[in-house]
Amino acid sequence: MATYPQDLVRNRFLFDGTPVTIRPIRPEDSGMEQEFVRHLSEDSRYFRFLGTMRELPPKKLKYFTEIDYDRHMAFVAVIQRDGKEVEIGVARYVGTEQRDSCEFAITVDDAWQGTGVAGLLMAALIDVARERGFRTMEGLVLKSNRKMLKFAKQLGFKVRTTDLDTVTVAKPL
Repeated sequence: MATYPQDLVRNRFLFDGTPVTIRPIRPEDSGMEQEFVRHLSEDSRYFRFLGTMRELPPKKLKYFTEIDYDRHMAFVAVIQRDGKEVEIGVARYVGTEQRDSCEFAITVDDAWQGTGVAGLLMAALIDVARERGFRTMEGLVLKSNRKMLKFAKQLGFKVRTTDLDTVTVAKPL
């Protein structure tokens, strides 16, 4: 098991002043991650998983939470509620077969979209990907996911058509 990168934990504030912690995911976050996915709207789950998944199967949940913090990195955004952490967003990259490229994905709880959490997550993810030697970050986005396409463009990602339903967004790091 990889050593947890404690130095990557950051305390930040959302646009409205809400304190949020941006930190790498841990294996013991599996319950919190599952609850996060269950709480997403159907549209948000569809945009993230390109399907109608209601919760993560055990194998995928393990894959999402037991990472190496190098070729596979995931940051969660958590707030404190009733004395415990609640996940409000997650962003991850996974290295591709091309050693200097990684694929990213991001999901923000519906109630927290537009609060600045996505920008905080992506800033952390891009910085670490660059530090880990990746030169390009890409993502597959449904053409109907207009909010994500607008967000990606604001971050400097270029859009190219992949097929009838999806586009690829890519950014040099």
